[in-house]
Amino acid sequence: MSTPMWEPSPERVQQANVTQFLDRLASKWDVHCDSFDELWRYSVRDGDAMATFWRALWDYSGVIAAQQGDTVIQDYPKMPGARFFPDAKLNYAENLLRRRDSADAIVFWGEDQVRRSLTHGELYDRVARLTQVLREEGVQPGDRVAACLPNMPETVIALLATAAVGGIFSSCSPDFGTEVVMDRFGQIEPKVLLVTDAYYYNGKARDARATAVEVANRLPSLNRVLLVPYAGDGDASPIPKGQRIDEAEARHPAGAIDFEPMPFNHPVYILFTSGTTGKPKCIAHSAGGVLLKHLCEHQLHADIKAGDRVYYFTTCGWMMWNWLVSGLASGATIVLYDGSPLYPDWRTQFRMAEQERVTFFGTSAKFIDHLGNEGARPKDEFDLSPLRTIASTGSPLMAEGFDAVYNNVKTDVHLSSISGGTDIVGCFVDGNPVGPVYRGEIQTPVLGMDVDIYDQQGNSLPPGEKGELVCRQPFPSMPPFFWNDPGGERFHKAYFATFPGIWHHGDFAAKTETGGFIIYGRSDATLNPGGVRIGTAEIYRQVEKLDEVLESIVAGQQTGDDERVVLFVRLVEGQELTDELVERIKTTIRKGASPRHVPARVLQVPDIPRTRSGKIVELAVADVLHGREVRNRDALANPEALEHFTNVPD
Repeated sequence: MSTPMWEPSPERVQQANVTQFLDRLASKWDVHCDSFDELWRYSVRDGDAMATFWRALWDYSGVIAAQQGDTVIQDYPKMPGARFFPDAKLNYAENLLRRRDSADAIVFWGEDQVRRSLTHGELYDRVARLTQVLREEGVQPGDRVAACLPNMPETVIALLATAAVGGIFSSCSPDFGTEVVMDRFGQIEPKVLLVTDAYYYNGKARDARATAVEVANRLPSLNRVLLVPYAGDGDASPIPKGQRIDEAEARHPAGAIDFEPMPFNHPVYILFTSGTTGKPKCIAHSAGGVLLKHLCEHQLHADIKAGDRVYYFTTCGWMMWNWLVSGLASGATIVLYDGSPLYPDWRTQFRMAEQERVTFFGTSAKFIDHLGNEGARPKDEFDLSPLRTIASTGSPLMAEGFDAVYNNVKTDVHLSSISGGTDIVGCFVDGNPVGPVYRGEIQTPVLGMDVDIYDQQGNSLPPGEKGELVCRQPFPSMPPFFWNDPGGERFHKAYFATFPGIWHHGDFAAKTETGGFIIYGRSDATLNPGGVRIGTAEIYRQVEKLDEVLESIVAGQQTGDDERVVLFVRLVEGQELTDELVERIKTTIRKGASPRHVPARVLQVPDIPRTRSGKIVELAVADVLHGREVRNRDALANPEALEHFTNVPD
């Protein structure tokens, strides 16, 4: 077994939330687990143990509810079909607004242009006013409210006000084009839409009102459009049914919020898939399921405590925004950042972390790769002493990314590589704050998630063998349904068609000898040269070791009865793809992975297509290689980059 890169001190283990949870589990529930691993095994042992675990978490985290009910899991182990806390009634917003004091609830940075903060008391008052505005506009339980806003305090306020009245919230980023917004909001027919006048990106104000006008004109369901002034002139008059949000709120006094108690499985928001392979799926997520899932991950996996300052770089079109907002339920301060994470350079993120005394810093694997490529050493320039945890998601964090963090960012920090999805608004595999971190590995399956790796015949695989990531038992944040899928056919096809009764997530992965996991990429982008399945991350892990390579993307191309691997590289400025560099790339892949991983062709491109949340789109590249239409190009942040992948030579 390899040597850990980090282990928590005895003091840190003693102070960890999960240690207190284990003590409570033993004293109140007579369940005795001596380690995090034992706790996971207990939490998925059977229906009774699973019910005890989730009831104990409800108790430990202090969930606020009008009623809990006696039943924890109904129709166990049916999947889909099992329901958690079927008799419970609660309000998601009430759980996030439990504090009303003068400590910071939200700190907001809009690049280097804006810094604002709201105390818990101020946040409560803003939500109270907007709640009354929504009710005035006819929003009732089950109605939809949508926001096309930057990652700013008003977006959080809109989510909480919508949840307070029992409505269903959806959001996307203001840089989305009209068609991309309509593909999402046109399906859910919101009663109220929130928009902004402009937003900042790379130091410049970008107009957002033109899109707002077009969308408002094309959504006949709207009763009101609320404009949030930000980087423009704040004029709402050009927008149909438009009104400034501050003027609407000013008509109502702050006061106690009348929270609508809703069933545990009532949707609190709708999230959307990326839409790169067709119109986005609308995934409904239950208020109680999301709340319990996030409390589990925040408190037991991320060790977030009241008073912590929690940051994750995200936009409002990515599930990590919803994950971040739930940090309020643990009494933490959430730190919002909107704009380019690299404006004017990588230092901005760490300058913010230093000034705001961030304790939990969430980012992407690509950002960590960028630090390595830049030779950045934040630990030499910034005081990161409050920082306890760095989390990474969005794509697999390669072993070299672990090196970059521990060598150049902070030595004594819990590096938590995590992986999950929009489908569950959380993780399948996550960090363990009281366990060792091994290079290149995700530490643990998430508590209450019966995660395993299957071969294509549905057999459980031993450590080291690659296969499909699955979850074998129900869990609270399983979405209750897709919007506009009355027969449930799309829902069933998405998760249960491959292994009946087993959640199939679509990640190509393996367990490790240490009890951890490695994610090798999406199953639908897995390569298959010579009939052997290869994860794309295995190739990226090798090629991006080279100093000349900034980033890369790989796709399979059918050639007769076989598939060849084509690798596209974006090089550091000033570098050219010479024959010598091609040979070094192939040699590095052959030695670090296997001969089967070596690409048949290596080609240079000036840009790589990605979604608006920063994920590279291997399937879109594969479509271009095969001459297929790339559906919903507008869902890409840079669709023009696809032109570089046409006419690949034989």
